[in-house]
Amino acid sequence: MAMVLAAVIPPPSHVPAAAISNSDTFTHHRRLLLFLNSCTCMSQLKQLHAHAIRITSSHRPNTFFLYSRILLFSSLHDLPYAFQVFHQIENPNSFMWNTLIRACARSTDRKEQAIALYHRMLEQGSALQDKHTFPFVLKACAYLFALSEGEQIHAQILKLGFNSDVYINNSLVHLYATCGHLDSAKEVFDGMSERSLVSWNVVIDSLARFGECDAALKLFVEMQKFFEPDGYTIQSIVNACAGLGALSLGMWAHAYALKKFDPDRVNDVLLNTSLVDMYCKSGSLELAQQLFDRMPERDVTSWNSMILGFSSHGEVEAALEYFNSMVRTEILIPNAITFVGVLSACNHGGLVSEGRRYFDVMITEYKIEPELEHYGCLVDLLARSGLIDEALDVVSNMPMRPDLVIWRCLLDACCKQNAGVELSEEMARRVLESEGGVCSGVYVLLSRVYASASRWNDVGMVRKLMTDKGVVKEPGCSSIEIDGVAHEFFAGDTSHPQTEEIYQALDVIEERLEQVGYSPDSSQAPTVDEAIDGKQNSLRLHSERLAIAFGLLKMKPGTPVRVFKNLRVCIDCHQATKLISRVFNREIIVRDRVRFHHFKDGACSCMDYW
Repeated sequence: MAMVLAAVIPPPSHVPAAAISNSDTFTHHRRLLLFLNSCTCMSQLKQLHAHAIRITSSHRPNTFFLYSRILLFSSLHDLPYAFQVFHQIENPNSFMWNTLIRACARSTDRKEQAIALYHRMLEQGSALQDKHTFPFVLKACAYLFALSEGEQIHAQILKLGFNSDVYINNSLVHLYATCGHLDSAKEVFDGMSERSLVSWNVVIDSLARFGECDAALKLFVEMQKFFEPDGYTIQSIVNACAGLGALSLGMWAHAYALKKFDPDRVNDVLLNTSLVDMYCKSGSLELAQQLFDRMPERDVTSWNSMILGFSSHGEVEAALEYFNSMVRTEILIPNAITFVGVLSACNHGGLVSEGRRYFDVMITEYKIEPELEHYGCLVDLLARSGLIDEALDVVSNMPMRPDLVIWRCLLDACCKQNAGVELSEEMARRVLESEGGVCSGVYVLLSRVYASASRWNDVGMVRKLMTDKGVVKEPGCSSIEIDGVAHEFFAGDTSHPQTEEIYQALDVIEERLEQVGYSPDSSQAPTVDEAIDGKQNSLRLHSERLAIAFGLLKMKPGTPVRVFKNLRVCIDCHQATKLISRVFNREIIVRDRVRFHHFKDGACSCMDYW
């Protein structure tokens, strides 16, 4: 290229630039611009830049366009060189400032400089910010979680009257949502006089990521009045469906993608991974596995989603088999999330030796420093297997402070293993210290410990303590989706429009269960000194039983009943649901706070270990 340039653009003679006529300068200017259009690498650009320095002046307004083009090219290919070019220009215009701010905002290691450049632009005052300046600098603020700087820039936007620009508002929504200020993001969105598809996508995605899945889906319904969803919309909707377990809408989103998108987008690893995750979390492990096995490309996140899915559904062997395929066949390096899935699988299967081994492999072979979640899986595995002393040793040697979840695991294990009142009381004390004394679940577990030891006075004392402290037991809540509509039930609920039919169905279920020898386990009833009939009645009105009764009442025979519950399923409901699956010849899938239970033919996938 150097020889080509030399042949076309002769080297300047030893004549001062001032002596070159205006027409010659104009000609050289035009020729340099032509060469810039065909420039393909930095070595070519540097030759053109050197020639421009010899025959033009970067201080003249009529050469600003030429230097803007040089700056733009270098900002895309060599950012340090772009800074050199920028510093040679006296009083750069808005385009030049914007070019450098955008390049820094897009870089991996210079985002702070984007904000610094914006402040310099304000201080120098030679060029005004325009509608292109703010999206770039706000992008850098969002990446750096620089909320304070973003709020100051927002004030500048309002001051300059750019608050109606759709691109700037999209950037503001993204900034506030990224920094966790969903209310501010929604406020900007609600105040927008004009919205693009990007505007809707940003808000829907933000709501889904922060667990506001219901709000995300409602906004999606509203969005469809104005725009057709694109790939980003569907990605966000799939994630929201995963959070809610909304299988029908998730399947619709999948079908929409297959129908509307081109093959590249349909086979996108990120979209397919989200779909696998959605199917797993919505109770359809079979569909998740089918999709995963057909994916043309899979990354570590894809494998993690499938392994975690197998684990949460109690498919322990499949989870460990897929992990082995990931590291041996695909030759992928697992990360910390992979081992959360593997250790959770060992936990759900009660595989103590395997759990210990994988914990060691994670540290020694893959050099992954255990996090609280890994310790939590190991502690729960040991404690639920009766190795409470070993679990306590692990807790004592942890490099970080145990959280509420770990203490609750230990307390729950103490209750189930009848580890003794004193140890249970110590675990309860630890939990209450972590939660500031307001964790209702601890009081419930402790009351059961006292009830198991026939210490009824202590049971009453726990209830009184809850009343005195204003601690209210978290109500059980279950939901079931029928024909795309979610129905929610609380324990003893009578608010559903079809309550009378549901309770009649419950009576039929109870009668059929009694015929096969079902007897309620009243130890799972509320911890108050009430009559045995009252306790048994409270059990039959647990939220999941109402949801199951409604499902049997409304769903077609042979259709699996899928129920999602906010609390861990109790022993009595677990036993009753096993019998219901056999008596009514119906598969029932229940996702509780911990895992999925697949009830079929009188048995559960958890093998009564949960």
